Amino acid sequence: MIALEKRRLGRTGMRPKVLALGCAPLHRPDRTDDEAVAAVRRAIELGWNYLDTSPYYGQSERRLGLALEGGWREKVFLQTKTGSHPQRPYDYSAEATRWSVENSLKVMKTEYLDAVLIHDPSDIEDPLRPGRCLDELLKMKEKGIVRHIGLGVRSHEFHKRFIETGHCELVLTYFDYTLLDQSVAKTTLPLARKHDVGIELGSVLGAGLLTGQEPRNHPRAHAMWAWCRDRNVFAASAGRTAGLCGKNTGVSLRQLALHFCMAAKIDGVVLVGCGTRQHVEDVHREATTEVPVEVWRDFRAQFGVGI
Repeated sequence: MIALEKRRLGRTGMRPKVLALGCAPLHRPDRTDDEAVAAVRRAIELGWNYLDTSPYYGQSERRLGLALEGGWREKVFLQTKTGSHPQRPYDYSAEATRWSVENSLKVMKTEYLDAVLIHDPSDIEDPLRPGRCLDELLKMKEKGIVRHIGLGVRSHEFHKRFIETGHCELVLTYFDYTLLDQSVAKTTLPLARKHDVGIELGSVLGAGLLTGQEPRNHPRAHAMWAWCRDRNVFAASAGRTAGLCGKNTGVSLRQLALHFCMAAKIDGVVLVGCGTRQHVEDVHREATTEVPVEVWRDFRAQFGVGI
């Protein structure tokens, strides 16, 4: 087994483990509070000590607050977002920003947040204008309510604009550093390195395309899945990978996707959304099990991407 590496997160001073828990799946209506609490606490027990959530993710913040009671809060770095609360969507005013952050503090039963990200603005100038979202977050940072400030959005141009303000400490980028697409490696990643900004890689499993189940309507993802299957390196994870089990190396497509992102040249973490204890354990097992060199060699020869 491979130990989870501790990572520098830009100039924030935070040093979390490389695997971070994306808490959006805690919201699912078919999931109970107890199941959500068990998932979070199991992740922490296994060393995942960076937690990401948002008021946009339904019950996620409330259930995360339950999971962090009784001393668990002190074990983790806790991050949420502003600008995407369902009651005030796309409102980046100073008043809405403070309201959102204070509500997150109350719901999660904490006195401070290690990081708050400006979430999915459609116009980056809106939250950055004087007297609006960024300025309010900076005021809260001065008071110690918010420790670090970042941006969570897909647009690489928005990343650039915010990084160049000098106030950006973290960028959550999603979909654009996976086995299927590494476009952010040419834009945001070098800029973040230059400005000492921490990186959070999100949607590293391609919204389900790289989970190990046969993907639909995506030829390249399907080809990768078929490659694993045909070469007997496709392993079932708790019986959920289309019933196919590798006879030799037992490496799944999800494992390759996780290891590829964990090997990225970043000062940062890899976010994986898990909503149950079993899902956390499955991902942890694959992330800490070494992928044979020959598998990467053959995979790269076939698809032009790998470690």
